[in-house]
Amino acid sequence: MQKKFLLAPGPTPVPEKALLAMAEPMFHHRTPQFEAIFKEAAEGLKWLFQTEKDVLILAASGTGGMEASVANFFSPGDKVVVVNGGKFGERWTKICQTYGLKVTEIMVEWGKAVDPKAVADALKADPEIRGVFVQASETSTTACHPVKELAEIVKRHDNTILIVDGITAVGVYDIPMDKWGIDILVTGSQKALMLPPGLAFVGVSDKAWKFNETAKCPRFYFDLKRERKNLKDNTTAYTPAVSLIIGLREVFKAMKEEGLENIFARHNRLARATRAAMQAIGLKLLAPEAPAESCTGVYAPEGVDGGKLFKVLKDTLGVTMAGGQDHLKGKVLRIAHLGYVDTFDTIVAVASIEMALKKSGYAVPMGKGVAAAQEILLEGYK
Repeated sequence: MQKKFLLAPGPTPVPEKALLAMAEPMFHHRTPQFEAIFKEAAEGLKWLFQTEKDVLILAASGTGGMEASVANFFSPGDKVVVVNGGKFGERWTKICQTYGLKVTEIMVEWGKAVDPKAVADALKADPEIRGVFVQASETSTTACHPVKELAEIVKRHDNTILIVDGITAVGVYDIPMDKWGIDILVTGSQKALMLPPGLAFVGVSDKAWKFNETAKCPRFYFDLKRERKNLKDNTTAYTPAVSLIIGLREVFKAMKEEGLENIFARHNRLARATRAAMQAIGLKLLAPEAPAESCTGVYAPEGVDGGKLFKVLKDTLGVTMAGGQDHLKGKVLRIAHLGYVDTFDTIVAVASIEMALKKSGYAVPMGKGVAAAQEILLEGYK
């Protein structure tokens, strides 16, 4: 027998109570029964996003939320700035270009965070820029961008909005939408929200809704104005992912019991423990200067193929993490610590990496990483 462990940055493990809730018999979505569940889930999203504004629910992956954030607030020919520091920054560029937007990219070395001054300079150089797109947590590089500082910059420009991909940030660290002044914030169900893939969530500020009034990009299924109208009646414009929304309500019960402050502290603790463990066994961090709290990236040691290391972990030891993308393929390993993950999931992650490295011929000091992680993980037990 071999027990499987899922420690990739999405999909992430799903709590047993949510699984059981989603396994209940199906019922119709245009009913008072479902509207009550939907309302509770929608209120939970406002709590999580830390906003008084509407958070819209789409039956889509996180990329659907990203596309909706372009299609609903811009017109073909609009000028925008995209922070491109990884695969998902690159995705912002591709979506914007698909809708005919004129993109200026701020290229950031993979594993680094954008310098806020670069964004400020771009906005100063061209007053016609209508939007700034960025990842809060760039999962492909395990780096974290300074969203708070970017929001302060964009707020000073009345004709520019800030659009943030928070897919691996919301529910991981404190990213208060209203307090910071984020105009559009996106996340998905399969990350810190501990659900299967299939739901995207989009928070929208009043400033962004004014952009919506003049936006001319085409949209049908991802029409957020229509979704906002239906949200007031506790439903969606089209058939919702009923089971996932039932699971979402269940997840919020657990999250509220833990509390946002404790959720953020847990993710921070797991991230610090993972980084300390990897450094203790001699592995180099992918994003040492601005590490994400959701996922830790490390380079495979000299002489060890990262792709093969990933396969040993997954196929031999039963622990699924994530490898590198593009030029980092076969060179790095990404270890997730977000959502339904705790102290002993982190111990499993570290111990399995030590074992996989030894099996791959690397002279790893067995147990040294585990010990380093344990010192930090003990902080969670007062």
